[in-house]
Amino acid sequence: MANITKKVSWSSRADESGATGEATPLLNGAEQRPLSRQVLLSLDYDNIENQLFLEEERRMSYMGFRCLEISRWVVCGLIGFFTGLIACFIDIAVEELAGIKYQVVKKNIENFTEVGGLSISLILWAVLNSAIVMVGAIIVAFFEPIAAGSGIPQIKCYLNGVKIPRVVRLKTLLVKVCGVICSVVGGLAVGKEGPMIHSGAVVAAGISQGRSTSLKRDFKIFEYFRRDTEKRDFVSAGAAAGVSAAFGAPVGGVLFSLEEGASFWNQMLTWRIFFASMISTFTLNFFLSIYHNNPGDLSNPGLINFGRFETDIINLFVFLSFSGGLLGALFNVLNYWLTIFRIRYVHRPCLQVMEAMLVAAVTATVSFTMIYFSDDCQPLGPDHTEEYPLQLFCADGEYNSMATAFFNTPERSVRSLFHNQPGTYNPLTLGLFTLTYFFLACWTYGLAVSAGVFIPSLLIGAAWGRLFGILLASFTSTGNIWAVPGKYALIGAAAQLGGIVRMTLSLTVIMVEATGNVTYGLPIMLVLMTAKIVGDYFVEGLYDIHIKLQSVPFLHWDAPATSHWLTAREVMSSPVTCLNRLEKVGTIVDILSNTSTNHNGFPVVVEVTAGDEPPKLCGLILRSQLIVLLKHKVFVELARTRLTTRKLQLKDFRDAYPRFPPIQSIHVSQDERECMMDLTEFMNATPYTVPQETSLPRVFKLFRALGLRHLVVVNDSNGVVGLVSRKDLARYHLGKHGLEELQLAQT
Repeated sequence: MANITKKVSWSSRADESGATGEATPLLNGAEQRPLSRQVLLSLDYDNIENQLFLEEERRMSYMGFRCLEISRWVVCGLIGFFTGLIACFIDIAVEELAGIKYQVVKKNIENFTEVGGLSISLILWAVLNSAIVMVGAIIVAFFEPIAAGSGIPQIKCYLNGVKIPRVVRLKTLLVKVCGVICSVVGGLAVGKEGPMIHSGAVVAAGISQGRSTSLKRDFKIFEYFRRDTEKRDFVSAGAAAGVSAAFGAPVGGVLFSLEEGASFWNQMLTWRIFFASMISTFTLNFFLSIYHNNPGDLSNPGLINFGRFETDIINLFVFLSFSGGLLGALFNVLNYWLTIFRIRYVHRPCLQVMEAMLVAAVTATVSFTMIYFSDDCQPLGPDHTEEYPLQLFCADGEYNSMATAFFNTPERSVRSLFHNQPGTYNPLTLGLFTLTYFFLACWTYGLAVSAGVFIPSLLIGAAWGRLFGILLASFTSTGNIWAVPGKYALIGAAAQLGGIVRMTLSLTVIMVEATGNVTYGLPIMLVLMTAKIVGDYFVEGLYDIHIKLQSVPFLHWDAPATSHWLTAREVMSSPVTCLNRLEKVGTIVDILSNTSTNHNGFPVVVEVTAGDEPPKLCGLILRSQLIVLLKHKVFVELARTRLTTRKLQLKDFRDAYPRFPPIQSIHVSQDERECMMDLTEFMNATPYTVPQETSLPRVFKLFRALGLRHLVVVNDSNGVVGLVSRKDLARYHLGKHGLEELQLAQT
């Protein structure tokens, strides 16, 4: 191991003895401690081919498999339908509640503009924002902390094979929906589009199981899908349906799941995910058309629609993409250090709620101050698109242009920057708005509220992109012909978002579908690729940063480039706790009760000998399987004494999935401890193995491509010498000083 330059911790917290009791705003659990302090479990994306599984598969007819395939399509259709309904509810709730708030504040400002005392209006605005955000922060911080943030990092980890606690539960969905409504209505620099991806994933995880473990209701449907392999595919469809509902981009949703989410893919899954995305878009569009009194009008399919652009050529987008990459890297670095500060000091729920209220009050104060001192007055024409125009100190028939950006929902502000006529904003207004909103959005992301970063990023980029277009037009005599500010706002928005989240293919299609013009496909793709290259030179994408901050063992597409000299013998965990094919119950209970046992999988061997020769491998069994066997008292002696013994079926394991009882809840008497348990029927008799001389890249490729949880390392005579788990592979990282070994949460 001499070639490893040093050992580091991704979160820079591994050696801090005093950092106990901390909670995080992104990947935390109900226990108020970071994930790096918790034992994270891996998901079993490889089917456990024991005798029960093989017997069930062999009994199933061709028609049975066809019915299962039809069921998968039905589930995907239901996922799309309910995700679209949730998106519709969020959109209507935000529009109605934000409309009430802005009308109240607008009326108050207009009254006090004439008689004086605008400080009352400022206090009213700040109090309203703080009160609404307080509600959203309380339900997140105290009831379900995992619902904080956009949820995209958690879903990426889940699809990668890491079991994040409570990430796809019904309670998480309810808190997520209510929290994002409060965040957007409360005036924070956030968007409601990112949380839709998490919401769609939760809907998929619930519907595909045919029951609710939270409500303790089992509908006795879709029982075959109660395993990690099937659930993963449906969660991929749910994430895509969320993107589709948010942006009206079904193809973009499929590509988002492929590029950012799903670690495993096949052709049929592509079609099912696309079907779910189409149903989601149609459902949202249909119900919104009824809400807007235009039944059947399906022309605005997403929560955010950028409107249509003309097909002129966009110039100088390379410069904008460089700016987007640099500003995105700056945003990520600032948010990284801010998140480190939060993890260390703002870890109590009450402090998280107070911080969210503080940010809401500061946002309202900054917005009011910028509007108050702005003298950018624009004529209010008969065909104006401003939803809440503020006159303030402007002349009659004019409105304050700064208020169009601040005194509005972020989605409407983005559309106004894209489509308002040239001359609507002066450069000073856009410059000040970009500067202030950049820092407000950076401060806001990571709060204990449900919120996304998509729309704030688009809004920042649209502001400085439009500013660039205005300056370009002013410096050229023919600028008004080819330097239309709205088009540069679109390119700036794409560059800023690409510089922060580092998506390329899926974001290109999302932007193209949202604008309704395929002409912009090539420029947007070039902008996003350049922004990603520039940003990656300085720091990783925002989602990857927050995943690493929690020391989550996330496996990327390939092993580190300089890791070929490492072999399975050097990365494996050893010695390994093995079980005999016929094992004493007391031994199994003691092993499962031992908190120092790292793994949740145990190699089954022919016989554990006291000699130096490693025992011969004959199978692999999981902790969850052993618990089910203990719960049902599947002991050899009891099977002999019972007259009518019900044979344990695969259904018993599926009924216990996914919340298997802890070993402490299983009562085993002293007499039962002396009984024997035959593991032959329940173990996976054909586990994947590798020789101990296999190189790390080959082990990595096998482990990741097959979605494994455990990989047994054997010697030349098939003796068990070690076990490779997710953390053994994820701890190696290519850093600035070469190959580095990282300290990760246990799996």
